[in-house]
Amino acid sequence: MDELSLQKVPYFFIIDFLGENVEVFKESDIKESGLLIDFQNFSNVEKVSELNKKVEWISFPETQESFEKGFNEVQKNIRLGNSYLVNYTRKTKIETNLTLEEIFYHSNAKYKVFYKDFFVFFSPETFVKIIDGKILTYPMKGTIDASLDNAAEILKNDKKEKAEHYTVVDLLRNDLSMVADDVKVDKFQYIDFIKTQQKDLFAMSSEISGFIKPEFNGKVGSIMKTLLPAGSILGAPKPKTLEIILSAEGYTRGYYTGVCGWFDGKSLDSCVMIRFIEKEGNNLYFKSGGGITHMSKLEDEYQEMKNKIYVPIH
Repeated sequence: MDELSLQKVPYFFIIDFLGENVEVFKESDIKESGLLIDFQNFSNVEKVSELNKKVEWISFPETQESFEKGFNEVQKNIRLGNSYLVNYTRKTKIETNLTLEEIFYHSNAKYKVFYKDFFVFFSPETFVKIIDGKILTYPMKGTIDASLDNAAEILKNDKKEKAEHYTVVDLLRNDLSMVADDVKVDKFQYIDFIKTQQKDLFAMSSEISGFIKPEFNGKVGSIMKTLLPAGSILGAPKPKTLEIILSAEGYTRGYYTGVCGWFDGKSLDSCVMIRFIEKEGNNLYFKSGGGITHMSKLEDEYQEMKNKIYVPIH
């Protein structure tokens, strides 16, 4: 990745959660790979016809008791001081009359990727952007059902969600400081609206920026290696929290919560691979979760995990 970005060669990359698998596609290779990509500033998708069938969508979430086992392990570690924010995720079987490709074409999101016979995601979350030597990140933490009265205000003032958001902003600010100078929070706690067929959501984000240090200039691979895993889907402090996640979740995230991005020869746009559906054999699984702090309530976190099992087709 460093070699290509230093040579200003455009490419698309996909990195899994643990940074163990990295796939890089030059622009000329994307078509052969069968990847379909739809980002804000890059797309290889042709216009598609309307979806002419009613969407069928059933999810089979685990029981609250099953969810609670890992939740309790996370809470125990938080009480022991091993972590103060853990992003706890689960894997839920789903059934739908849509193919992964149809989900890709007809869902609405900032970032969409379809990887043939493997996965599709429709992510609202930017990871980092690099424009003219400036690096920006947009941690998203905190969601609420948008149909509630004064939902946006409730989200902004919710003690638990606020604490979670402050923690992630602080973490990302520290992470960015490893690769950039003059790091600052430009926008704090702004609200995004996410429309879906199941329910509408509000999500809370912030914007952090800095100027890339000379030793990282043009080295997209080195920047990614330093910043990953993404703080918003891991927690803090990172090394110990990763240990907790691997033990508590009991399944392999794979590419879910990894990152992918498009480097156009000058600028980079990348996203966190959330809102993620993976094919395993003949079954489809939706991976979702949320941040756990010492203030988290089991029922609320279980509900949030289920709320996120949606497809943004409307």
